[in-house]
Amino acid sequence: MGFWSLFVTALMPILKVLVVTGIGLFIALERIDLLGPTARHHLNTLVFYIFYPALVASNLADTVTASSLATMWFMPVNILLTFIIGSALGWILIKITRPPQHLHALILGCCSAGNMGNLFFIIIPAICEESDNPFGSSDCSTDGDAYASLSSALGAIGVWTYVYMIMRMSATKCKGEINLCNSTTSVRTSREALEISSDCCTEALLPPRDSPRSGNWSDEEELPHDGSEEKSEVPFSEKIKQKVKIFMEKTNFKQVFTPSTIGVIFGFFIGLIPPIRKLIIGDSAPLRVIESSATLLGEAAIPSTTLIMGANLLSGLKGSDVSIVVILGIVAVRYIFLPLLGVVVVKAATHFGLVGSNLLFQFVLMLQYAVPPAMGTGVICQLFQFGQSECSVIMLWTYAVAGFALTLWSTFFMWLVS
Repeated sequence: MGFWSLFVTALMPILKVLVVTGIGLFIALERIDLLGPTARHHLNTLVFYIFYPALVASNLADTVTASSLATMWFMPVNILLTFIIGSALGWILIKITRPPQHLHALILGCCSAGNMGNLFFIIIPAICEESDNPFGSSDCSTDGDAYASLSSALGAIGVWTYVYMIMRMSATKCKGEINLCNSTTSVRTSREALEISSDCCTEALLPPRDSPRSGNWSDEEELPHDGSEEKSEVPFSEKIKQKVKIFMEKTNFKQVFTPSTIGVIFGFFIGLIPPIRKLIIGDSAPLRVIESSATLLGEAAIPSTTLIMGANLLSGLKGSDVSIVVILGIVAVRYIFLPLLGVVVVKAATHFGLVGSNLLFQFVLMLQYAVPPAMGTGVICQLFQFGQSECSVIMLWTYAVAGFALTLWSTFFMWLVS
């Protein structure tokens, strides 16, 4: 295939994303107000609890089997590498740009976690629908759904474990510093008031040394001490129990096991167990209504999420105090360095036989390095009421560049694997 044919094939799905995103941005304007903050909150709740879990569960149950999962074993490793390499590049960016302390976790989250959810469900099927795609048309849609489902599931788990953890620690630390600053100011004010009032005091707080009680004052204050008290040694098993208890208290399993993660578990449970799969999946399955209902609900996830993404970008137009150097650095990490390193990783894995000969699978593995930051990062910022304006500005510019960058990288990846 020529470069122009590959470019058009890669451009079509990106244009779909941009069109729906633009509609979401338009209907969120104050003059239209069809997707204002209240409506966006309710729609986001539906997507989070109903639409997206149904989409992931139905696609995984329908497309993932024990044999297909064996061929996709490198995808979890590849997604883990995207988080590790992205975090390393984000750490380098922090050292170079030296942003404020409260932006460190946000930069790490935007550099490490990519949007492997709704974008993959739009881009991959749209590429398979193109007649000139280099992956063929027989198994492209079926394999593409499986790759998109597994990529979305693993990406969501990474966002809600790693990114959630670092954002929570950063938010707790910064809020603690704010509280400490406020308490210090309060103590300073009280101390100044005490110094002013002490000028009017005529009596000492402690009795003078020449008073009758002064001779025995030190004796009265001293407590008897016997050397029988010793530190009792804590058994090793108790130390382990304490560590586990602290970990359980600090880990928010409600956020780790999100509805999407639960949908992933159900999808794997149905798809990988043959007796249950025969009951639910297939045109002649007795309980096929469950799968068809989940598919019907899941079809609403992609347009809804893309509309919300466009509406959320509206707040980024208002600006924030985030440096333009930081924004350019995140854009460079996500659209230059990560994709280049991704090509090296995937090509090395293919050379050593870790990845099969499926061209679409190789393309998806490379594409996982070239997507914009995960929208879940913005959701986490809203959850902690922390860094929302900065995250909106970063999302605005990274998604504005995404249309151009994703098209070029998709074209290059298709040329590379074909």
